[in-house]
Amino acid sequence: MTVEISAAGRVLLDRLERLPLSRPHVKLLLMGGLGIAFDGMDGSLVSYLLPAVKPLWHLAPWQIGLIGSSLLIGILIGALSAGITGDAIGRRKVMMYALALYCAATLVAAFAPTWEIFFSARIIAGIGVGAEAAIIPAFIAEFIPARSRGLLVGSVAGFFSAGYVASALLGRVFVPAFDHGWRVAQVVTALPVLMLLWWRRGLLESPRWLIQQGRTAEATKVVDALEDAVRESGKDVPPVPAAAPETTVSVPRKPKPGAGLILMWQNGLARRTAVLWLLWISITFAFFGFFTWIPSLLVERDLTISKSLSYALLITLAQVPGYYSGAYLNERLDRKWTIASYLAGGAISAFLIANASSNGQVLFFGILLSFFMNGTYAGLYAYTPEVYPTAIRATGMGTASAVGRFGGITAPILIGVLFTSVGFLGVFSMIAAALLLGALAILTLGLSTRGRRLEDLDPEAQVERASAPIITEAATS
Repeated sequence: MTVEISAAGRVLLDRLERLPLSRPHVKLLLMGGLGIAFDGMDGSLVSYLLPAVKPLWHLAPWQIGLIGSSLLIGILIGALSAGITGDAIGRRKVMMYALALYCAATLVAAFAPTWEIFFSARIIAGIGVGAEAAIIPAFIAEFIPARSRGLLVGSVAGFFSAGYVASALLGRVFVPAFDHGWRVAQVVTALPVLMLLWWRRGLLESPRWLIQQGRTAEATKVVDALEDAVRESGKDVPPVPAAAPETTVSVPRKPKPGAGLILMWQNGLARRTAVLWLLWISITFAFFGFFTWIPSLLVERDLTISKSLSYALLITLAQVPGYYSGAYLNERLDRKWTIASYLAGGAISAFLIANASSNGQVLFFGILLSFFMNGTYAGLYAYTPEVYPTAIRATGMGTASAVGRFGGITAPILIGVLFTSVGFLGVFSMIAAALLLGALAILTLGLSTRGRRLEDLDPEAQVERASAPIITEAATS
């Protein structure tokens, strides 16, 4: 079934695409990026919290394992629920609610009197983290013109690396500095609550989502505000296109909440969904398998714990250029080729680590592996929301992110079980195989998205538009 979007709605989409990249787009990037950064920070902080809370509550190994998994459990729930909710009530509301939930739960965790309360609060915080990580890329993608979408959405994903670095600093500075330094660190990670004051005033709703809902007047106000902000930044805004009042464009009707879980396997989307799920599982399996175990695996190669942690820090820092080089290449190579190239580079790096003859080689190839895996994420965060229509974009993004977490949960467990039998060579051979599988999938079945409007990537709407008038600048002048 389809719903008709009026000429006014189509003109709004044209106006969005004509806007030059400028200050309001950068502001949106910072708004979304800071939310991503705090999510990354809290997600990686748990490794620094566990040594502090273990003696405090005299935790058994199974309790430590539960706490270590608590955030991932929450992220699974949050990513899936945010996608469904974001398509139903809007991107802006989900972002606001998710941030508030995360901050409140983190404060509860900071003052938790028992491990049970701490564990529960970490799950709830994870729901907020997963929701933010799932909804923000889809939200940003719906504002950015096609010519710059891969660069900006990939750059937003790069804020994760800032969060990882910040968590390392928190873990080394606050946790050991006080008797209850771990509580102080949790309070610091709750500071994004101050961002709500900024978001309440400056965060716009996605005009594409508003148009999909038939709320054209509200979408017009958003686009007007963006154009005004572009002018205030000193850039020229191209003329507004006009269309005949009777011109309409058919697009998929907005589904009922949760229907996107079925629709993503229909209407030409099944192959896209299968490829995305495979990509998310393969990269997340490799990422968490590598970063969870790399300090311990380095110790197994007879490095001291201190030197192992230093190596791990250098490897982690390689995430930053990885993300932003991937974001840059999103517009140069296309998302499909960026993802495939970085996955292949990661697979080669993992293979070289497996066969390294010295610790120096392990460090160098480990840095390369970190670089390529995070470059893959820059491409994947840009690519995932592009391949779904607006009506189910958040659901598609959230579900793919949630499915990927199964790879993240499985990898540390599988490596822990198999390490004694397969060793260093076997672990990194598994990681190389996972990355290579993802590269082959995107190369053979992936979709090219560079420079294409989101509406032009919708398989159902493309068919409907075949007989619809095309609005061009020449036709309206």
